[in-house]
Amino acid sequence: MRNRGEPGRIRARLRNDRGQLSVEFTGMVPIILVTLVLLWQAVLVGYTFTLASGAADEGVRKAVASGAWDRRSRCEAAVYERLPSAWEGPAEIRECGSEGSDMVKATVRLKAPVLFPGFASLPIPVEATAGAAAEGK
Repeated sequence: MRNRGEPGRIRARLRNDRGQLSVEFTGMVPIILVTLVLLWQAVLVGYTFTLASGAADEGVRKAVASGAWDRRSRCEAAVYERLPSAWEGPAEIRECGSEGSDMVKATVRLKAPVLFPGFASLPIPVEATAGAAAEGK
């Protein structure tokens, strides 16, 4: 004769789901952390776009308000003044002011940081251009 008590206990134990939440949480933690890191990186890239655009706008504004002889120096000073120190290092000013033109342009190129500003930068450049009509020659 078979002992019917043993299979009943095994079935009861299999139906019991104690500890299941811990197992599922442990499995989801890496996925949650990777998702948070990717979201944070997307925020930093977006903020870099905002900084580049604001710096280019500020550079053009200062260049337009200055005389034709010192447009470039005022533009560059305004761009670097507008950028936080963590973004100043990889900043590249491609065009700032204008020489003998009715249009003043500023092009600022930044590199988005990887996870922390000032730590390292992505190989993807973020470029913003701004322009305005020159007030006087």
